Amino acid sequence: MKNKIDRFLEKILVLLMAVMVLNVLWQVASRFLLNAPSGFTDELAGFLLIWVGLIGSGYATGQGLHMAIDILPKSLEGARFIWVMRFIHFSVALFALLVMIIGGSNLVYVTLELEQLSSALQLPMGYVYLAVPLSGALMIYYSIYYLIYTESNGNN
Repeated sequence: MKNKIDRFLEKILVLLMAVMVLNVLWQVASRFLLNAPSGFTDELAGFLLIWVGLIGSGYATGQGLHMAIDILPKSLEGARFIWVMRFIHFSVALFALLVMIIGGSNLVYVTLELEQLSSALQLPMGYVYLAVPLSGALMIYYSIYYLIYTESNGNN
């Protein structure tokens, strides 16, 4: 299951990056070559960056590439290492639940309820902010996966 989610996220992230690159190329071309800057490209680039950053952070968590200070885990072995890794994965999951899923879902709900729209694209901002709880859900999934994996194999 993890490998399928990994491959799906890889494809989504590549697609988002490709759209972002094309969008920025169009932004530069319309501004400097056509001398008629596009009105929506700046906003779209920012929204795509939000999605790439947040979904990418969920993916990075699944690959064990998230930012970490690993001085303590590297110095431990055996049961102590397992307990530290469990604590780390539990902490990541707790943060993702409290801040990203609960807080992010509240943010999405409030902005959709208030019908807040982006200025250029007129998109509901709740859809832009939806990346926060989705990324949190990915982080929780991967943290639980690694909690189980660490417990059963004694490593990360």
